[in-house]
Amino acid sequence: MFVGIDHGTNAMRFAAITTDRTLTFELPRTAVASMSEDEIITLMTDHFGIDPAEIGLIAITYSMGDGIIAIEDMRHISSRGVRSIEGVGKKTGAGTRVFDAVKNSDIPAVLIPGIHSGSNTDPRLNIFSHSTSPEKIGIAYNARCTGVEDFVVSDISSNTVTLGVTGGKVIGAIDACIFAPGTVHGPLDLQAIRDVDAGRYSANEAFMHAGVLKHTPYVDTAQLLDAASREEPPAMAALDTIALFASMEIASMQVLMKDHGTIGKVFLAGSAGEVPAVVERINRYLDVHSNVLGKWSAAIGCAQIARDIAGGAETILGLDVNFRF
Repeated sequence: MFVGIDHGTNAMRFAAITTDRTLTFELPRTAVASMSEDEIITLMTDHFGIDPAEIGLIAITYSMGDGIIAIEDMRHISSRGVRSIEGVGKKTGAGTRVFDAVKNSDIPAVLIPGIHSGSNTDPRLNIFSHSTSPEKIGIAYNARCTGVEDFVVSDISSNTVTLGVTGGKVIGAIDACIFAPGTVHGPLDLQAIRDVDAGRYSANEAFMHAGVLKHTPYVDTAQLLDAASREEPPAMAALDTIALFASMEIASMQVLMKDHGTIGKVFLAGSAGEVPAVVERINRYLDVHSNVLGKWSAAIGCAQIARDIAGGAETILGLDVNFRF
């Protein structure tokens, strides 16, 4: 059995795959943060109904993943593969707890990098220090395992991140703080910059309140999506905004891909990316038929990475694999 762990915005998601089964479960990050390392490993193996010795390899994501450029053996990683945990996003300690639990267990494991200015991707995107966190690599590999080599994948949920793959290799990505808003996070506009400069809140706080929720009566993504299921006008307007900007971000990634000789298929993931109204609008805006992966794609993609590394893969999506049993 091979396991993938997705360090998501709101939950830690776990997936396990065998030749004929895929198993998944998730836990809120707040719940994981209060667990011991032994409790985390026991909970994972109990959910999957296996002994730790039956796990061939775990592939895990952690935070920004901006301290490494290859898929690395967790036993040889310092600073958990990041430059710093400071910056953007919500910190609960859950990702750190799971990372340490896996590293300190006897289960072989690899850490997946994010894409950033040190990555071997299109150098023109290195104007930005960071392009995507590691779980999007899991999503992209899940798309790659459908047999497609050229594609754009847009993960649309609390934030929106879009990644391009040509010839089976990642060529670049657009991070959440650069372009399209999600439900919670988004880029800082002029007023946000003024407010940060005036000391009203930090840049991270501005990022955490730059999504479409700020223009709705809803307090979180779950409320927004629940309201959308009833087609409440504020929710539908918010989702149309998300779909419009996600479409523009996908189209901009296709400009880069065209320069690499292809446009590719479109894959969508994330809690908002699987809402039928969002999918329909993106399809209409871009004149495409999107393939919807769902919220488990990152964890499952990480498990597929673990499986293929165990099978001898030396690169994954163009990323070197520095792991040997």
